[in-house]
This record gives sequence, structure tokens and C-alpha cells, in this order.
Amino acid sequence: MKIIKSVSEFREAYKNADKPLGLVPTMGFLHEGHMSLVRRARDENATVAVSIFVNPTQFGPNEDLLDYPRDMESDLAMLGNAGVDLVFAPSANEIYPPGFDTQVDVGSIGSRLEGEHRPGHFKGVATVVCKLLAIVRPDRCYFGQKDAQQCLVIQRLNADLNLGAEIVVCPTIREPDGLALSSRNINLNPDERKASLVLYQALGKAKDMLESGEKDAEEIRGAMRRIIEHEPLAEIDYVSVADPFTLEELNEISGEALALMAVRIGKTRLIDNMMI
Repeated sequence: MKIIKSVSEFREAYKNADKPLGLVPTMGFLHEGHMSLVRRARDENATVAVSIFVNPTQFGPNEDLLDYPRDMESDLAMLGNAGVDLVFAPSANEIYPPGFDTQVDVGSIGSRLEGEHRPGHFKGVATVVCKLLAIVRPDRCYFGQKDAQQCLVIQRLNADLNLGAEIVVCPTIREPDGLALSSRNINLNPDERKASLVLYQALGKAKDMLESGEKDAEEIRGAMRRIIEHEPLAEIDYVSVADPFTLEELNEISGEALALMAVRIGKTRLIDNMMI
């Protein structure tokens, strides 16, 4: 496994890499969710690259950039055991050198939900993913469904700018009790960890209601909110039942819908979603 820290060195490695090449972009502090993407990439590509970069431009001024968990030694051990070929671990100055002044705006798909509650977040995501796709030039790029809106943003970015990668969206990996795996889960104390189950419970309620014949999206949103509000440690940022392609809020559900939420449990902000 080769560890690369500069754009120029990665471009040299690319020339000699067997194709197809699969990329798994991460911010490090890897868990089973990340590794499921790595294994999928390993199964489908001759060369697997993983990027580890905590992207400062997707964090707001009051968010947890400095506190975001990091463990490069553990990450590299996990990736080596999984048969990864290339690890791209650049510094912030390598990705955003002095004078860097470009942002990528993906429009309406990035303005809703997370975009509304975290202004500028998806510009940061779209910009860094655009750079990674340009640097690594993967045939396939792997993302997790847990970040459903991010997946839609990246699919739009890739299509609109003809970046050429196949965007592969892989299922959310959960704990046995339903909590979606996230690097931020480590910040939950035991009481908060127990309280965090309201996210999965609310999603399950939405799915059950639709399967029982409820088509009124606002009724489903209301039921989800009530489950979350019953938990004293939980504070809702948003609850959504939306079109799975545009994220426009639905009134009546006639086909598939995407239930999404962002909830603060103590100081930790968690997101989750489920196709219903």
C-alpha cells in the first residue's frame, strides 16, 4: 500500500495503476461503514484508492472541524488489511493552496435540508469532490447512502460537469440496534447513545405507516417528530419526507419517498435516512 501526500505524486502513481480504478473518499476515523465501501471497491476494481482528508471548507464557523475525530495510524492499518493499493492523504494546503478561490455550487439539490441548516456545506463538499475526481480520475467512486443528500449532490456534480466517474451508492451500515454508523457516534455518552435510537425508530415508523396505507406525507412527518420529541436529549434540526431525486417535500406519496432527518443528541448532530 502506497501512501501519497501530494497531487503530483498521485498523478505519477495513476499512470502506472492498473485500471479500472475505484476511489473511496473519506475524512478518516474509519469504521465498518467506510470499510464496506472499500470492500465493494476491492471487488469491482483492479486498483483501489482511498482518500483521507478532513475537508475544512464543508465545516461552518460553529461546527466541529477541530474536534473531528482523527486516527491515521488505525486508518492505515485497516486499509492495509483490506488490500487497498493507494492512500491519498493530502494536507489542507495541498488541496487549497494559497490563492485558491473557486467554489462549486450544485444549485437547488444542495440548498435544501442540510444546505439550509448548514450554509455553504455543500459548496465545500462539491468543491473537494470535484478536486478529488480531477486528481484521482477514478472509474468508480463510492459513497454511503447514510449521506443521502450528499450522494445526490455528487451525482448532480458528476453529471453536470461531465467528470466521467461512475458514482456507486452503497447501503447504510448500522449497529445491531439500528443506529447508523458515523465517526461522530464516538462523541455520544452512554445516555446519549441510548437516546440516539429515536432516529431509527422514527424512520421505522415512517416505513410502517406508508406500508399500512398512509399516503399523507405530513401525517408521516408529524409521527416522526413526535417520536423524536418524546426523547428529552433530542433536538430536531429537520424531519423530511421528500422526493428521492429532488428532495422536494412531498404532500401525497404516490411511489417511493425518502425520509430524512437531522437531530442533535446532546452536542452531537446525527443524520439518517431511509427509503420508504
